[in-house]
Amino acid sequence: DKLRSGRVSFKLSNYNEYKSYLSKGMTEMAESSKSPDKSLKRDRPEDIEMDDEVSNKKPMFPALTADKLRSGKSEFRKVPIPPHRYTPLKESWMKLYTPIVEQLKLQIRFNVKTRNVELKTSPETKDISSLQKAADFIKAFTLGFDIDDCLALVRLDDLFLETFEIADVKGLKGDHLARAIGRIAGKGGRTKYTMENVTKTRIVLADSKIHILGSFQNMRIARTAICNLILGSPPSKVYGKMRTVATRMSERF
Repeated sequence: DKLRSGRVSFKLSNYNEYKSYLSKGMTEMAESSKSPDKSLKRDRPEDIEMDDEVSNKKPMFPALTADKLRSGKSEFRKVPIPPHRYTPLKESWMKLYTPIVEQLKLQIRFNVKTRNVELKTSPETKDISSLQKAADFIKAFTLGFDIDDCLALVRLDDLFLETFEIADVKGLKGDHLARAIGRIAGKGGRTKYTMENVTKTRIVLADSKIHILGSFQNMRIARTAICNLILGSPPSKVYGKMRTVATRMSERF
């Protein structure tokens, strides 16, 4: 009996301690809820404005020259020349040479053994994108564009080149391919000239390959018109769609 009573009293004493511990914890939580922590207080609007002013201050660094961006190393590009463009290259060499050397401050030469036009940066080269502009300029000339149209690639930044084949749009062979090329060119090149004037692009038809020179939006309009002609749409319908899209684009910008 004594052992039993001792066990019971021991259990009751543990229970009373546990109950007092719980009541103490509840009172502490109530007190903490009444007095909130200072770290949880919202910042005043004045403090937020001061933080924004500090974050808006951007570090000012001096502009790096093209020579420093290249870490002192000269860059080099090669543009292959197809055999049928050797004679035009010889005749227009000075027109190609002058803007590349005088405006872009690059070095240029024609390697007779490898049949490549080689471009190289010099210490006088100021713009790091000059080498890419010169390579695009020579590439456009090799594709068959007029030298005056190619010069726009040197003077303007938002002009691009795009090349695709008729087979990419529709797999045509034989007479069907010839008729598709004829629909794109038109009688005496009339359709091609109309597309160039409306979309403000330049188009070159080289067998089954089509090259387009212009801005991104204008190239998209010209490419859509050419694809419609390849798929068999009549030129009058293509003219109408092309003019409506071109007028929308001119009104938007």
